[in-house]
Amino acid sequence: TLPSLLLLPPSLLILSSSPQSRRASLKPHSGHRTASPPSSHPPTAAAMKPSSPTPAVGTALHLVKTPNFVKFAAVALLSLSVALLFYHHPSFPSAAFSAFTFASNSSPTAVPANSTSIAANTTSIASNSSSPSSAIPKVKKLPPPPPSVAQRTGIVDENGAMTEDFDVGEFDPSLMEELRDLGGGAEETEKRNEPKIVKYDKFKPCDQSKIDYIPCLDSFERHCPDSTLDCIIPMPNGYQKSIPWPRSRDELWLHNVPDTRLVQDQGSQYSMSVKDDKISFQDGGSDQYLNLVSQVVFLVKNMVPEIDFGHQTRITLDIGSGIGSFAASLFKYNVVTLSIGTKDVHKNQIQFALERGLPAMVAGFGARRLPYASQAFDLIRCSGSGIDWTVDNGVLLLEVNRLLRAGRYFVWGGPQVDNNGSEMGDLAARICWQLVKKEGNVGIWRKPLNNSCYLGREIGAQPPLCSSSEDPDNVWYVNMTACITPLPKDGNGGNVSVWPARLHSPPDRLQSIKMDAMISRKELMKAESRYWNEIIGSYVRAFHWKEQNFRNVLDMRAGFGGFAAALNDLELTSWVMNVVPVNGFNTLPVIYDRGLLGVMHDWCEPFDTYPRSYDLIHAAGLFSDERKRAKCNFSTILLEMDRMLRPGGTVYIRDTLAVIGEIHDVASAMGWVVMVHDTSEGPHASWKFLACEKRMP
Repeated sequence: TLPSLLLLPPSLLILSSSPQSRRASLKPHSGHRTASPPSSHPPTAAAMKPSSPTPAVGTALHLVKTPNFVKFAAVALLSLSVALLFYHHPSFPSAAFSAFTFASNSSPTAVPANSTSIAANTTSIASNSSSPSSAIPKVKKLPPPPPSVAQRTGIVDENGAMTEDFDVGEFDPSLMEELRDLGGGAEETEKRNEPKIVKYDKFKPCDQSKIDYIPCLDSFERHCPDSTLDCIIPMPNGYQKSIPWPRSRDELWLHNVPDTRLVQDQGSQYSMSVKDDKISFQDGGSDQYLNLVSQVVFLVKNMVPEIDFGHQTRITLDIGSGIGSFAASLFKYNVVTLSIGTKDVHKNQIQFALERGLPAMVAGFGARRLPYASQAFDLIRCSGSGIDWTVDNGVLLLEVNRLLRAGRYFVWGGPQVDNNGSEMGDLAARICWQLVKKEGNVGIWRKPLNNSCYLGREIGAQPPLCSSSEDPDNVWYVNMTACITPLPKDGNGGNVSVWPARLHSPPDRLQSIKMDAMISRKELMKAESRYWNEIIGSYVRAFHWKEQNFRNVLDMRAGFGGFAAALNDLELTSWVMNVVPVNGFNTLPVIYDRGLLGVMHDWCEPFDTYPRSYDLIHAAGLFSDERKRAKCNFSTILLEMDRMLRPGGTVYIRDTLAVIGEIHDVASAMGWVVMVHDTSEGPHASWKFLACEKRMP
């Protein structure tokens, strides 16, 4: 209690209720008893009894009865009580001090008359205890406990990076069930939650009649069967691994093309001849065919210098192309030509073009749009196809107008140029095409650069302009319309750079694509190119890609075309068909503006090509997307990949661990040799890649 007393202010050490009591407490005691006034009452026996205590004891008793001692004892007991209380209860709330203050400030209770001095002093203590200089020590409040850390929800971790390991957060399961019931998905959810263990047995070979099977195409339109392919397309008897480029441009193995009636019936027209077990493409042949090809190239290159092959003109389309001779003649100018033609039992010209290592697809003009972007091609050529461009209000030529880049050229060759020249010239003039050159059986027209000619036509002129709500890049199962596709007001599409600068220069149409990113699109495109340059560079070093002579390449999920751009940068002698899936962002306009080929497709349906078309098939992230869409099984896609892949060909698949195991099982069941590899992120990354080989039997 001594330390507590030392902390008390002096005002509590000398307390009194009145000046008289203070003077009484300070008066010295002489030890002699003072005379008392005479009493009117007689003395009692106790009073007559002599005092027994000794002088020392009397002095001590007198000291105990002094007001100062009483005050000292009261303060000491109070300090001791407070110290013990806070020792045993450190978190004692401040309410105790409030209760103490209330008790000390309340009116003092009545005391006996002979205790007047003590009561007065007690009142003085109470009054002083409520003063700011109270002797009660202030207790420091303990800091509040730290707040509980809430569990993170979302797909971004604490570093701001995307992650696959995240919590959805709290939700009401009953509300989720109600939503499923409203959407009719309760039964589907139950089925989806059931564990699915799929065991793939070895796939059997298809019937020999399917050796050239293209499931979805008749002569002009796509009509897919109800059932999907569930067997392996057999290869022809005597099939050999394709001749590498550039030798394949001039010769191919006879038995690699099962139907050789084209060689027998029209070999001389297409400058083809059979020598031993090869088909040769040599000089000679009919004057008609060679003159058409050489005349077109001569006119385009020399008489229209603005076309500027290899710089201004990079991507061309050849309609009804025969066996790809026009495409072969332009390769030396660094021009990539896509050859398209119908599926003809007698004239399998597209198969010849693919076997020669030339870009080609099976496609025909029917009722639907071709699956290519608007303003895709720098030059479109049609020769000897027998197409009547003026039928049905010119809808076929209007589809060509949609595909042709602003300010670029349409080349028409053949006898029909003279026979139907007036009708064709009238239609071309009404859609504002300008006749640049006509010589012999070849005519060259130029598409306008902007909409000024379209808007300057007379009211009611035919064909009309398409509605502004019509998307010219919506091409999957969309019918053609007999209207003129207006050009963008900002000139996008017609203002691309020259080759090869356009390959890595972000085009203006990049900003018009409907996708999530709004600001950083140019950075995304450049980052994709750098990413694939590093990946393909490692493939070239580790897997010797240059020695494998990949010529025909298919990228099944192309994005901005970074994979194809990397192959070009690393000088691999390949052409790439960049596929944009229908369930992703439509980046086809960007792919064509970069000087690359592309097409839109749904991978739950067969592709428009012959079997054994590609040396290399690449798929990055495709199967993860298809699993989310849940439209078809992995086996459907992989069997289609096997149909398109040449014997001896290679497949590279990059995807997440969640799907890579099932892909491995299906690929093994198809007879592929499968190897699982780590990505550059290391063995603990969430992505792996499969290197698959379809070996020759």
